[in-house]
Formats: sequence, structure tokens, C-alpha cells
Amino acid sequence: MERIPILKMGEFLLVTIQIDMHDRLALTLQDDLTSQIALHGSRGVLIDISSLEMVDSFIGRMLGSIAGMANLLDAQTVVVGMQPSVAITLVELGLSLPGIRTALDVEKGMMALQAAVQESERANGSSEL
Repeated sequence: MERIPILKMGEFLLVTIQIDMHDRLALTLQDDLTSQIALHGSRGVLIDISSLEMVDSFIGRMLGSIAGMANLLDAQTVVVGMQPSVAITLVELGLSLPGIRTALDVEKGMMALQAAVQESERANGSSEL
């Protein structure tokens, strides 16, 4: 069974999707990623979709579900490398991706992820006072 590799980089997980996603692979990624977040106590997930040329409504919803599950596990999500055609498709399908930050490339995505984690830590720290 094919799987998408999940790399651990400190407190973050990096997922680079290099093949076209189909429904079964998206579900496997969701399960694997959630397990890895819980196993490592990861604070953030960066998903690089620069190789995806097409996203259907199921894959779009799965990205949203992954972000929602990551959030429940106290991890932030940033998606990078979205092709213009993918963005147009998501808008035309009426899909919003709540809980997902986006960035143009991996470098900017890592900076956004670090900022999101710091923001979350400040918010959680102030709520405990």
C-alpha cells in the first residue's frame, strides 16, 4: 500500500505530497498524520501540495479534516505551494479551509508555522493565569 512520507523536523511534521492524491491515500495520510502528531507531541504540520495539479472536493475536505484533527491535538497546520488552478478549484467548489494557514513556499510556511505556534502558546499561557 502506498503511503506519503511524514518527516519529523524538531517539533514539526513535514508532509510533501509528490503524487496525485486519491481518496484512499488521503484517508491513509489523515490516519498516519494524526498518529504521528500524537506520538511525537508535534506542535505543527506543514503540508506541501506544490506537486498537486488537481484537487477535488473530497481531497479539499480531507485537508480541512486534517487541520481540524491536528488542532484538536494542539498542532497548527500550514499548507504551502498551492497551484493557482487548485486555489481556483477550491473557490469554485465553495470549499473554505478553516484552521489552515497558507504560504507560498516551504520557507515562508515554516516561518508561518513558528509564528502560529508562538501565538498559540501565548494564548494558552494567558488563559491559564
